[in-house]
Amino acid sequence: MGDSFLGLPHRPPFVFVRKLLACEPGVSAECETEFSRDDPMFAGHFPGEPLVPGVILTEALAQTAGIAAHQENSKTRFLLSAIRQMKFFQAVRPEEQIRLRARKIGEVGELLQFEVEALIDNTLVAAGQLVLNALPTER
Repeated sequence: MGDSFLGLPHRPPFVFVRKLLACEPGVSAECETEFSRDDPMFAGHFPGEPLVPGVILTEALAQTAGIAAHQENSKTRFLLSAIRQMKFFQAVRPEEQIRLRARKIGEVGELLQFEVEALIDNTLVAAGQLVLNALPTER
C-alpha cells in the first residue's frame, strides 16, 4: 500500500480498507474489505464463532470517510470526531466481503459529516453517521 493509502495516516495492522472501488474526492467513496479468520482479534471475540467487532467495522467506515474527504495535494489529516449514530443490523463474520460506503452530507468549518453504510451481498449490515475533523498536517 505504500507510505500512505489514499490519504489515510494509518499503517498496518490498522488499515482496514482493502480496495478502493470508487471515489469522488471531497464527496464520497466506496471501498471493500474482508477480515481474515486468522486475525488475532478473533481468538477472543466470540471464540469458536468469531464476529467482526462493531468498533472495527465502524473504524473501517471512518477510514472510508477519510478517503472520501481527502483531496489531491491536500495537507489535511482527518480524525474521527463523533459517532452521531451507528446501528448494526446483522453479524459480520471473517472471510465475508464487505462493501463500505461513505457520502458527505454536511460541513461546518473543519467538521465534515458523513453518512456511512456497510453491506454484504447487497444486504445492509451497518449504517450511521460519522463526523471527521479536518486538521492541517505539520509536514
